[in-house]
Amino acid sequence: MTKYCINKSIYTLLLALCFLTPGKGQIKTQSQTDNSSELNTSFTGQPKLKKTVGSDNYQNVNCGLQDKQGNIWFGSCGEGVYKYDGKLFTQFTVKDGLSNNCIWSMMEDTAGNIWFGTTDGICRYDGKKISSIPIPFSIRPVITDNSYYTQWSTKNSVWSMLQDKSGTIWFGTGDGVYYYNGLNFTRFLVNDSVINKDSLHLKVIADIVEDENGIIWFFSGVFPGNEGICRYDGKVIERFKPRENGWNRNAILSKNGKLVVATRHYGIWTYNGKSFIDYTQPKALIKPSLNYILEDKAGSLWVASDYGKFEGDTLGGLWYSSISSGNPTETTFTKIFNKEVYFILEDKDNNIWFSTRNMGLYRYDKKTLTKFSE
Repeated sequence: MTKYCINKSIYTLLLALCFLTPGKGQIKTQSQTDNSSELNTSFTGQPKLKKTVGSDNYQNVNCGLQDKQGNIWFGSCGEGVYKYDGKLFTQFTVKDGLSNNCIWSMMEDTAGNIWFGTTDGICRYDGKKISSIPIPFSIRPVITDNSYYTQWSTKNSVWSMLQDKSGTIWFGTGDGVYYYNGLNFTRFLVNDSVINKDSLHLKVIADIVEDENGIIWFFSGVFPGNEGICRYDGKVIERFKPRENGWNRNAILSKNGKLVVATRHYGIWTYNGKSFIDYTQPKALIKPSLNYILEDKAGSLWVASDYGKFEGDTLGGLWYSSISSGNPTETTFTKIFNKEVYFILEDKDNNIWFSTRNMGLYRYDKKTLTKFSE
């Protein structure tokens, strides 16, 4: 996340005023150590990512980041969290304080805490222990239709996170969007100052991005989301739903300031300032299979898909355009991996990490592929 330096005394005063006057839909959280425990890791010092919980062949690494210390964190669906220190992996599960072993999102805040969005709420690692940070039940909406929710996708699932320029942390959950100022949670859409012109619910937000102008973008995911791309300018939240596409995977803000989106059914889109239009992508990409996009430090665009015409075939995979994400052509993409890919991460040494089914994890140094899983 981007760091911003401001006058500390003014900022502290403003925060104090906010904390003393909770508004509508806002409530102080429970003790953040109520559901915490000292770390007692499932395994420590393994050279490869190892399965210990018993997840099936369809689970995978969903998210990840490299922290300020250089450790790489991977969040999985079914096996909890793995930390890689450059040599060895350490696994953290519910035994270590996680509220669930399925991790959908991950973020490091400006203070260096690592946040995990699980199937059963928010957890935070402060460098010593993992604590549950619950969104108070009293500000959550009553869910009368549970038909869209499953054991993997619950109303408590935390699909996305963002710390904005002011330090506020946003969470996209199964039942709506919340923001956190360090002490209080607020349910976003109950704020009377927000003009919700399209009567949005913002359930299952797959990704949240802040652009150069401070505008917050919400990218709706699978049902009960399916609301498209939503834009909040500080006053009004409005929706874009071109081609009636409501399901998006992830989004990036490119080096040239363009917003680039991985849609589930229509490939890659970009925002031209007025609307979303098709963006350059690999010629061989089967558009309904798009999973993830990444722009690396050199400006190359990476594109991942989980399948081609049929699940498990070799038409999916991982491509990159060595020209740049700002000016690629459909024929400048090189395919480096021939099977389903779900998540992509670039580390500080410019290596590309990516995940596959059955907890597959690979590193590509632009020359060689190395497997880091059993």
